[in-house]
Amino acid sequence: MIKLYGAPQSRASIIQWYLEELSLPYEFVNVNLKEGEHRQAPYLAINPFGKVPAIADGDFYLWESGAILFYLAEKASTIPADVQARALVNQWILFANSTLANGLFIEAVREKEMPRLLQSLEEILGRSPFILGEKFSVVDVAVGSILAYVPIMLKLNFDGYPAVAAYVQNLVQRPAFQASIGAR
Repeated sequence: MIKLYGAPQSRASIIQWYLEELSLPYEFVNVNLKEGEHRQAPYLAINPFGKVPAIADGDFYLWESGAILFYLAEKASTIPADVQARALVNQWILFANSTLANGLFIEAVREKEMPRLLQSLEEILGRSPFILGEKFSVVDVAVGSILAYVPIMLKLNFDGYPAVAAYVQNLVQRPAFQASIGAR
């Protein structure tokens, strides 16, 4: 069974969402950040940087939410075999964790980056219900989770971006989302 190490209001909920989508059995291990558990030797043996999330799959440890998403998709055989299709999955996971998250959550760049990012996503999502087309994938967990956090954490909305708003609304209604991020 996979152990997911995380804390409330961390990116661990993104991993939890994907584990729920995949129906993979897991145990959530709460790392008490306020008590400094992430800076103590037992947790540093899992992630030497003391960050959450991390997973343990048997004696294999992995940290960084994007790497974990990719690993879980591989484990569940949901990653395309074609090298170019795989590269697109990797591209979108990296985009979500760096470009999108930074553009939306770093206040100093938000005013410039948010409209540019949302307009491009609006065009993509205006053509298909999910980022990579007609089928939900790990990419939607990566991108969708960042977008779903915008109204929750930043108290911003997607006025002027109806396809993005509809996409987020579709994602937050998924039972796996409700059992993870939506339950917090």
